[in-house]
Amino acid sequence: MAKMTIEDLKRIKETTLKATSLRQGDARVKITVHMGTCGIAAGAREVMNALMQEMAEADRQDIRVVTSGCMGMCSSEPNVTVEALDSEPIVYQHMDANRMRQVFRRHALLGEVQTDFALAKM
Repeated sequence: MAKMTIEDLKRIKETTLKATSLRQGDARVKITVHMGTCGIAAGAREVMNALMQEMAEADRQDIRVVTSGCMGMCSSEPNVTVEALDSEPIVYQHMDANRMRQVFRRHALLGEVQTDFALAKM
């Protein structure tokens, strides 16, 4: 095994910081994908995959992505909650990959609530 250089270590540190900042630390926006059994059966994995692709493309460190279990509204799954600083959390219902991309680009990045598929303010 070749010896690691300081540059190799810096590169590893940068990659690790990017990966963990999505789950912890200071964030301007927090996006929760509700992934209980009912959410997964309704397509929450596809929603999460689309969100993670958008996050990778946007390369934003001020947006945190988390998962949670069912929020008790199984008939409206998959659900996603977007919480932005100085705003009320918004729950989106019947999400799919395309809706998730729109919510990310419009709500998380620009602050525009997507009322067409908003279920409720929390």
